[in-house]
Amino acid sequence: MSSRLQGKTIAFAVAGEGIEEIELTEPWLAVEEAAGTPRLISIEAGTVQAFDHLDKADTFDVDATFADSSAADFDGLVLPGGVANPDALRADEDAVKFVKAFFDSGKPVAAICHAPWTLIEAQVVSGRRMTSWPSLRTDLENAGATWVDEEVVTDGNLVTSRKPDDLPAFKAALLEVFAG
Repeated sequence: MSSRLQGKTIAFAVAGEGIEEIELTEPWLAVEEAAGTPRLISIEAGTVQAFDHLDKADTFDVDATFADSSAADFDGLVLPGGVANPDALRADEDAVKFVKAFFDSGKPVAAICHAPWTLIEAQVVSGRRMTSWPSLRTDLENAGATWVDEEVVTDGNLVTSRKPDDLPAFKAALLEVFAG
């Protein structure tokens, strides 16, 4: 086990349902294997429902809510995708403030698939080079980002990726950026 993230706590921001399970579990495991501490932060306490594309998958226990959390308590942020997950997050004021606070403090953020929708709402993509699920291209460009079709893009402290097939590259890049 690598100790690249020893002593670091990483927030995983999700809505109540619609999280693409593999985009939550694979980076979570990578953080644990690097000796980091992942914590699940959501809109409400209780559990969240993950999906395998359109099919319900596992549920996961929430560690804290956005309203009760601060970016100051974490060393980095991971935003898993799924279509419904970031769509719900971008509509939640506490979630958007939580995400924006990571950028305001210069902390690393990693977002995959549809997760950049939340970054657009937080108004943190302008001037950034990013990737995402292809259907977000116009949204990102309209918000001022330069969109590219690559498996992973690192722009300063921001790591973005397109889809579950890109998870190996996404995990490697987020561990590198989060390790500092």
